[in-house]
Amino acid sequence: MKVLVVDDSKIARISVIKNVVGVMPDVEVFEATNGLEAVELFAKERPSAVFLDLTMPVMNGYEALKRIMEIDKAAQVIIVSADIQSEAKLRVLAAGAKNMYPKPINHEIVKLVFEKDLLV
Repeated sequence: MKVLVVDDSKIARISVIKNVVGVMPDVEVFEATNGLEAVELFAKERPSAVFLDLTMPVMNGYEALKRIMEIDKAAQVIIVSADIQSEAKLRVLAAGAKNMYPKPINHEIVKLVFEKDLLV
């Protein structure tokens, strides 16, 4: 399985990757530091799941989500963001995200994501 982790913070990416690998040890992980890189990597690699931050330079997560969903309407995107406002969650769910979780996510949340949110 391929997973794309998108965050401008290296520490945040490492945390998500550590927890994803802890739940799915055989996963192949790709990293992007902004929304534009995410869209390009998604188009090239077609990952089974995307963990996407919202606040990033170059292209934010909202625009990246929109473009990823244009590439693949069945894309499985999980938003992981410090923006925990209900409006943000409603906006990303309406745009096609499977769910949204506040940073930082942990092993239990990642396990829940793979058991409940994603069709993998």
